[in-house]
Amino acid sequence: MSNRGEEPSQSENQSQGKMDAFQLRCRKAGLKVTPQRVAVYKALIESKEHPSTDVLWRKLRKTFPNISLDTVNRTLLTLAEIGAAFVVEGSGDVKRFDGCLESHQHFKCLKCKKIIDFHHKPFDSITVPRNISEKYVVLKKTVYLEGICDLCRKRRT
Repeated sequence: MSNRGEEPSQSENQSQGKMDAFQLRCRKAGLKVTPQRVAVYKALIESKEHPSTDVLWRKLRKTFPNISLDTVNRTLLTLAEIGAAFVVEGSGDVKRFDGCLESHQHFKCLKCKKIIDFHHKPFDSITVPRNISEKYVVLKKTVYLEGICDLCRKRRT
């Protein structure tokens, strides 16, 4: 936090803006803004990774010793439902979550399981094939790449 009399930093303003937007999303969805919801959301947006429910639960237990794994899981799924977070799609592993709502894509290392954000502007406007768009209503388009990250590739050689 900034000292008394000083202007808040840009990151503090961004963080407060995200919290305000989160609270507005909750209210619009008819949800109470509970301390647990706020804590889960804050832990998610502060994470530099794409945490699983278990990772966030372990972190949150330091502040909320009685919070259950189920509460964290239901809260994360609710955040995804109201558009305050995303479930990072993937194959075979536990669900991972992302609190970054800016347009971006994901690369997942199949070796170490790390998920890396990247942004390639042309992926933002992928055209849906006509045979799909004529039959179905597409609600979300996601680009998700899997492979071996540079650190794991270096370890293999």
